[in-house]
Amino acid sequence: MSRPMVVVTRRPPGRALEILEGVADVWVWPEDTEIPREVLLERVRDAEGLYSMLSERIDEELLDAAPRLRVVSNMAVGVDNVDLAACARRGIAVGHTPDVLTEATADLAWALLLTVARRVVEGVDHVRQGRWTRWEPGLLLGVDVYGTTLGIVGLGRIGTAVARRGRGFDMEIRYTARGPKPDVEAELAARYRELDELLAEADHVVVTAALTEETRGLIDAAALARMKPTATLVNVARGPLVDTEALVAALREGRIFGAGLDVTDPEPLPPDHPLLALPNCVVVPHVGSATRRTREAMAELAAENLVAGLEGRPLPAPCPFPEL
Repeated sequence: MSRPMVVVTRRPPGRALEILEGVADVWVWPEDTEIPREVLLERVRDAEGLYSMLSERIDEELLDAAPRLRVVSNMAVGVDNVDLAACARRGIAVGHTPDVLTEATADLAWALLLTVARRVVEGVDHVRQGRWTRWEPGLLLGVDVYGTTLGIVGLGRIGTAVARRGRGFDMEIRYTARGPKPDVEAELAARYRELDELLAEADHVVVTAALTEETRGLIDAAALARMKPTATLVNVARGPLVDTEALVAALREGRIFGAGLDVTDPEPLPPDHPLLALPNCVVVPHVGSATRRTREAMAELAAENLVAGLEGRPLPAPCPFPEL
């Protein structure tokens, strides 16, 4: 019996390929770059499984080019790059990698929050540029973190993990979500707020919401105007949740204190982008889950999803489909 064909769009870490090769013939894009669209469309023609990264668009065009496709496994928790409705109409299972990246991403959110609040990058530059010649009482004054108010936009797994860390800083926790979450409120003494209220109340705002058509551009000029001038904004979710032009203007004009971004719109940012010239903005290259253990766990869960789909078993981490 012939083995199913699997396309892998980037070489994953850990044992993922070993897991896939145990059940399928595997083709892997050999470069450490995004697979060209035309190559992907050609390669999926005979594929029964597709192991994708968040950089690939799994849309009608690709699905039409892959008549034998039975399962898509996305090595990410977010699946905004996958047309779930189109997959559902074709009976194609879709897997993702929740849970395994929660703690690493929450750690990175806090790294950005502290870096921005305490102006760490500016301090490093100050030293490296030879400007540290004496102690100054007013040098690089930041904003407090301990004992302040933390606002979480989107209280899912990652948002809840960010909030738990906030309790260690004796912070008041505020959150917005589709509705109140009594279990999290009981655990963390968190309080639900509508978005407008949260933005006005929080000293530090961390965005962890999923990207949907409803949340695209959620943090726009009006939202930023509701924040305190001493507040920080951190985004570890998806870049299009924040209106980039509005954020540039708010940072330039001092309408918020600073921003820390693991994700951007566009992504990646060109080196001459205005955000990168702002001293009160820290940008890192989408590394929220970038620890060795976490990425290997993501890669292996994505492989296990794919194998289960090829074997007709329930996926360990299926992505819920929208109602058709």
